[in-house]
Amino acid sequence: MSDLLRAPAEIKYAEELDWLESIDDNPKPFSWRLSPKMVRLFILGSERADGLDREISQKWFGDRSFVERSIVTLASDRGLLLIGDPGTGKSWLAELLSAAICRNSTLVVQGTAGTTEDHIKYSWNVSMVIAKGQSRESMIPSPIMTAMETGAIGRFEELTRSTSDVQDALISILSEKYISVPELESGGSDNIVFAKPGFSVIATANSRDRGVNDLSSALKRRFNFVRIPVVTNKRSEAEIVRFRTEELLRRHAIDLDVPPTLLDVLLQSFADLRASAAAAGSDDEKLESALSTAEQIGVLEDAVLHSNFFGEHTLTARTLASSLVGSLARREPEDLAILNKYLHGVVEPRSKEEGGSWPEFLEGGRDAIATLS
Repeated sequence: MSDLLRAPAEIKYAEELDWLESIDDNPKPFSWRLSPKMVRLFILGSERADGLDREISQKWFGDRSFVERSIVTLASDRGLLLIGDPGTGKSWLAELLSAAICRNSTLVVQGTAGTTEDHIKYSWNVSMVIAKGQSRESMIPSPIMTAMETGAIGRFEELTRSTSDVQDALISILSEKYISVPELESGGSDNIVFAKPGFSVIATANSRDRGVNDLSSALKRRFNFVRIPVVTNKRSEAEIVRFRTEELLRRHAIDLDVPPTLLDVLLQSFADLRASAAAAGSDDEKLESALSTAEQIGVLEDAVLHSNFFGEHTLTARTLASSLVGSLARREPEDLAILNKYLHGVVEPRSKEEGGSWPEFLEGGRDAIATLS
């Protein structure tokens, strides 16, 4: 695993999955590797009341009911659509579900304006077709077709970014549970790929993409919707940020001090900016950033790496403020003006009243804005 830039969940947590599978005597749907209870435990982590001989780490932070409804959906014959704002952990939850259920989270189609029907059905190896003609051997199955043939979970990221033609093709797959290959000779079953028990699709959609390529009512009926809200609970968000920070430090083999007080500063800054965005009268008065937990983690990652390579191997409030401004100022001069207003209207009074890391954070933010202006 050490030679992978980013290991998928089934490799990263292989030891946990193997152990859970070895003690799992609960009923399992279809060809699932773990029972629904163990899938939930793998994702949300163990508690003392579970009575396990070892601790299972929590990997997704959110309401238990979202995870349970997702698992129940996948145990049925309906697809699962995880929908929510950017950075709410939809893709990570989809990966964890796939890893726990079938030990393969890599059967993924990325939805874009350029995604075609071939990406969710099949294409052809041109050189083999020229040499031997069209056959099952010369066919290149899509990740979704591979999931059908193996009874696994296929994933479709950013479903609403794909065109209506692609979405219509997915309707047929979810409804009929097979893909017809008209290029092959009819007769027998060689020209039809049937889904095996356990096959399902987890799709994600960005709630901010409404109007890009809206889902048809026919496709919506093939999915159970699970809406993932933005994390607003400070304690939960702190756990997510801390979890990701520890993961980052391990991945990069960085020995660097991240003071808890600076995590509090980061959390409070995002809470302040979200409140300001909610009170804004127009989009021009809001940052272009969604101010999600994922973007918060990105700010901290930038600050940690900068401190490790160019600092004194400890995270400072000045570096954190510089990373925040650099990461969130995407439009010039609008975003810089909003951040400058925040520093003067909120951070400056707080630094005088509370002291601590806030004065240095204020100074670092001002310097970063001056550099970018």
